[in-house]
Amino acid sequence: MPSRSRLLLAVALSLLGANSVFAAEEPSGCDKFKWDITHERAALTAQDRAKISSGNEIAALPTSGFTLNLVAPADAKLPTAPERAPKDGTFAGFTKVTTAPKAGLYTISLSAGGWVDVVQDGHALKPKAFSGATDCDGIRKTMKYELAAKPFVLQISGTKENAISIAILPTE
Repeated sequence: MPSRSRLLLAVALSLLGANSVFAAEEPSGCDKFKWDITHERAALTAQDRAKISSGNEIAALPTSGFTLNLVAPADAKLPTAPERAPKDGTFAGFTKVTTAPKAGLYTISLSAGGWVDVVQDGHALKPKAFSGATDCDGIRKTMKYELAAKPFVLQISGTKENAISIAILPTE
């Protein structure tokens, strides 16, 4: 094999190997989150979490976490198409917070992996910050959203389980 072909092959193989290494290097452990998750983790694992079925409304933000029961994406009837299409075999659901929260920065945290869409005033909000790690009991990811003093819809999709714990907490 000419040396140029060997070089191209070596580069291609190293890039393929690098991609699998990067994919495997997801942060692991509770200390790998970008900010303190003590309050979020406590809310997600609280014994008094309310259980909510997909499509039900929440009058006001719970002071603790809640469990959202999810269904197949085709049955979820999400009010807005999720930004990331759910894969087959996953679950989805939503809830609407009908009483406007106080305007400000909030963390929205999940007990397991999944896609989050926050829709307020007809517009999907983009998270201001994101952090996640594996191998941290009770919490998988947390995001910060700037919420206006208006009702909003929280949509979850792409989860592997049919229920997920969620905490929506004001930042301190």
